[in-house]
Amino acid sequence: MDNPSQRVTREDLLLFVNACFACTGQKEFYSDGYGQRVSLGFLHEYIAGNYRTLYARVLACGVNHMNRALVVRQLLATGKTFEREPTSHRAEENALITRTIRTLPTHRAMHLLEDLAKKGVNNRRTRAITKAYLSTPGPMAFRAVKYRRSFRRAAFHNHTKLEGETFTFFARGWKERSFSTPLFDAFRRAHYSEKAIYELPYSVAEGLAARRGVAREVFLGRIEPQLTQNERIRLLSSGTEALGKASRLDWARQSPTRVATYLLSLGPEEREARKEELRTALRLSAERAARVTATRFGKVACVVDRSYSSSGSSEKRKRPLAVALATVAFLRASSQSLSVHWSTPVDDELLVTARGTTDLATPVLAALRESPDLLIVVSDGFENDPPGVAGRLLEAGQRLLPDAFVLHVNPVFDVESYAPKSLSPRIPTMGIRDAEDLPTLVAFAKLALGRSTLEELEKHLETRVRAFLDDEEES
Repeated sequence: MDNPSQRVTREDLLLFVNACFACTGQKEFYSDGYGQRVSLGFLHEYIAGNYRTLYARVLACGVNHMNRALVVRQLLATGKTFEREPTSHRAEENALITRTIRTLPTHRAMHLLEDLAKKGVNNRRTRAITKAYLSTPGPMAFRAVKYRRSFRRAAFHNHTKLEGETFTFFARGWKERSFSTPLFDAFRRAHYSEKAIYELPYSVAEGLAARRGVAREVFLGRIEPQLTQNERIRLLSSGTEALGKASRLDWARQSPTRVATYLLSLGPEEREARKEELRTALRLSAERAARVTATRFGKVACVVDRSYSSSGSSEKRKRPLAVALATVAFLRASSQSLSVHWSTPVDDELLVTARGTTDLATPVLAALRESPDLLIVVSDGFENDPPGVAGRLLEAGQRLLPDAFVLHVNPVFDVESYAPKSLSPRIPTMGIRDAEDLPTLVAFAKLALGRSTLEELEKHLETRVRAFLDDEEES
């Protein structure tokens, strides 16, 4: 068993990991973004200051991109503490930071490097990491064109020497007579020729097209071949009609949560008309996620909250409902059998909407009657019809079904508790960002219940670190 000090360490770390899965710093239905950022900032400083090695290992746990960037920034900004770490820990931390920056979306990584420059972080390690990232041959031209301000600021602050056409690009820009680098030259010509705009990646071309007064419909129609799968989905989710149908999308390669988000962005008439296409897209995506994560559950019951609060906020429209729908699809693809129980009955999941109060007691009772091996509850934790009953039912169910594992996953961060709001203190609650995170959350939830010690938690993190770093070597 853990001693009191070890138990506090384990609970602190699990609280932090939980927050890193759920919190994105954006407005939620019941809280604003500022409060989240303040709460999260405190957690990062506290965990980094007290458990630096474990804090760094969180980078390998699959937490969301915003929190990965915050962890890297905190580690790089505290160089004096780093120098006091054992040699083996320093090497592991450097490897984790390098791997994390390479796997972050480009905009996250570039804004992170710019933020470090703004804060005056200029130690030897930061300079080396910045130089290595900016000098990567393949994507260097894209980063220099798309993120010109961030690239320039990070390079100059960290004394990264720009050579060849990269230096010329920043010194003269589009005024240079010609470039041999295709993207640099396309960017130069796009200031004179509308045709050259469509040789650029969408994210670069969009601003130039707007500056030249190109009609939005014309621009989207001509740039369409350049769109990535993610860009195509974002445009379709925003209601863009210029792209036509989504036939060119490879749905199987999208995450279930992304497919569910797109599905919920459509009106009821379009969802009804494209029902079979959308059902197939969600199924293929969930099946691929189950294969990639090597997940196989037994008999599962899932209670899903579709109350009005699952409509999200102005910054995260329908996000909680999308996570719930994607979780159901993922469980269906990864379970031997699945029964689904919504807070308000649903005739067809593809037509689901956020409506009604949060009655979780009724579906929890129905789920317990199934005697499942695993009971998953997807809810923001704000139960009000009646309040507090579902948590007590889950506690009773856990006693009556000792072999069943009960887990509450919550897609919403609660500012006051520094974690996703729970239904019961005796039922583990884990923050969830994407449906495919579920296997990891089940593993962490078992740790949260105290069924494992701090030593076992550390071994689990070491395993995740090895897998995270070995994946880079294989790629």
